[in-house]
Amino acid sequence: MLRKARICLAIIFFVGITLLLAGWWDDAPAWLGWMPKIQFLPALLAGSIGILAGLLLLTLIFGRVYCSVICPLGVMQDGISWIHGRSKKLRFSYSPELKWLRYGVWVLYVAAIIAGLQAAVAILAPYSAYGRMVSTLLGPFWTQSLTALLIALVTFGVIAVLAWKNGRTWCNAICPVGTTLSFVSRFSLLRPVIDESKCKNCRKCERACKAACISIKDHKIDYSRCVDCFDCIDNCSFGALKYRFAYGKKSSPAEEPDGNRREVLKAGAIALAGLASAKIEAIAQDNKKRDGGLAEITPKQDPERQVPLTPFGSRSVDDFYRRCTACQLCVSVCPNGVLSPSTDLSHLMQPEMSYAGGWCRPECTKCSQVCPSGAILPLTAEEKTSHHIGYAVVDRDLCVVETDGVSCGNCARHCPAGAIMMVRKDKDDPDSAKIPAVNTERCIGCGACEYVCPSRPISAIHVEGRKDHITN
Repeated sequence: MLRKARICLAIIFFVGITLLLAGWWDDAPAWLGWMPKIQFLPALLAGSIGILAGLLLLTLIFGRVYCSVICPLGVMQDGISWIHGRSKKLRFSYSPELKWLRYGVWVLYVAAIIAGLQAAVAILAPYSAYGRMVSTLLGPFWTQSLTALLIALVTFGVIAVLAWKNGRTWCNAICPVGTTLSFVSRFSLLRPVIDESKCKNCRKCERACKAACISIKDHKIDYSRCVDCFDCIDNCSFGALKYRFAYGKKSSPAEEPDGNRREVLKAGAIALAGLASAKIEAIAQDNKKRDGGLAEITPKQDPERQVPLTPFGSRSVDDFYRRCTACQLCVSVCPNGVLSPSTDLSHLMQPEMSYAGGWCRPECTKCSQVCPSGAILPLTAEEKTSHHIGYAVVDRDLCVVETDGVSCGNCARHCPAGAIMMVRKDKDDPDSAKIPAVNTERCIGCGACEYVCPSRPISAIHVEGRKDHITN
């Protein structure tokens, strides 16, 4: 019963987060947006003390159920291991803890967080790793860079091989979140306990343990590595394993309450209630306009920006990169193709903004609504129009008014902030062609001007980022 309840909850979380990251369902953020926010690293970077305390309390009471239910990467490993187990059951065996690897990776992880090396943090964090794999491999992968595809494939390959051969090796030897929770889980109140008087030393529980943490020889379980999957209990034929309160007087089977099952079912009911009660946010979807005609259009290239652009809702460039987990959830939900994974080593796989294929429409706030780590704060459409992430800069040498001797005005016509005016090139000549002039105080940095500019391959007008964003 416990195992079935755990599997049902795990499937709910796994499918929900996968739908979010893959971007297949437009209304997924409204229904499921809370799921990424209770992941460990996003909650840590967002400073969500209540969520972190809740996760630690959950671990102290029930053990590492976070790893077997809430974490999508952990559930994915269980799925891969289960597929292998259909042909080769009870294939595991006890192995000692790899302390040098486990705690060495954890120390590097903590040091990277303190030093602000978010790209290194994102490579190891389970939610971020899963996010990159799903958004890259299940999303429109033909729009992804080769670097993003290679990183996603290598990450999936390594984790899949480990899960296929040894179950939860990644979780208990490499994953820093699993190690962090292990400091608490070894003292958990409820845990699987071996009754030596009933144990027949058949080793079925040991061979069913994908965490390799049960030693029947010593009748001990390493609770720092146990992920509370309940496979051991399900495979014990003699009732020698019980999930129960681990301290104080041991109660007999007849005296043990059925409260543990009720607690698990209660958690499932809460999760389902969260899904059912979430309010759907109706956000209009605009179709991108594309140039027509038969002539081939030279694709645009991004200009060299002195300061990078970070999404509306981020406080500043530095704060965004410090908090971003590189899960790419914002990339998945962006309807305009503005966000994509960075190939810059200093911000590897964290999202970067590009206006070569679209622009950031003022009415769209999807990325700000789904970011779980506080890198992008929630914004309304009204608030977005007063959020300045950059300002437009004109390169007159590239403007078609100069190069082709024709009038244009595309940038001014499409500027939603009214920050661009067409002024005469020669103010003393009433017949002089008009060129764009930018009011940088009004410009919000949405990139409409850069996107619609006919100059190729580099736009004659581009957006420079603001290091510290301005809100009116």
